[in-house]
Amino acid sequence: GKAIMSEKSCTIRTRKFITNRLLERKQFVIDVLHPNRASVSKEELKEKLAKIYNVQDPKCIFLWGFKIAFGGQKSTGFGVIYDNLNAAKKSLSKHLLLREGIIQKQAGKLARKAGKERKNKVKKVRGKEKAEVRTGKAVAKKKKE
Repeated sequence: GKAIMSEKSCTIRTRKFITNRLLERKQFVIDVLHPNRASVSKEELKEKLAKIYNVQDPKCIFLWGFKIAFGGQKSTGFGVIYDNLNAAKKSLSKHLLLREGIIQKQAGKLARKAGKERKNKVKKVRGKEKAEVRTGKAVAKKKKE
């Protein structure tokens, strides 16, 4: 049978470590060596990075773009550690902030396709009906007699 490995450890190495003062962050490429396991969760990596670089708030650590090497055992990704959350909100892309739950999705905003469909419906009607279509009310078609 297969030998069951109980050890589930992983080793973290950072390369190209830069302290970016303008964006109030430290940025780096992160290599994770994880033999005997598929991959390592971002949460676990954040905890370990917080210990290594003694970060008070692990929410200031953002990791993305991980690629697992062919054959496994090693992943490479990108990471940043912000000095504070405000600095992160200023310069980090929206989808990464959303993923971490730091900002919320705008309520009531239509999906891109739905918005375009509505716009094109509005183009087809005239006068007062335009407003009704814009607010999402269905317009009864007039029968031609």
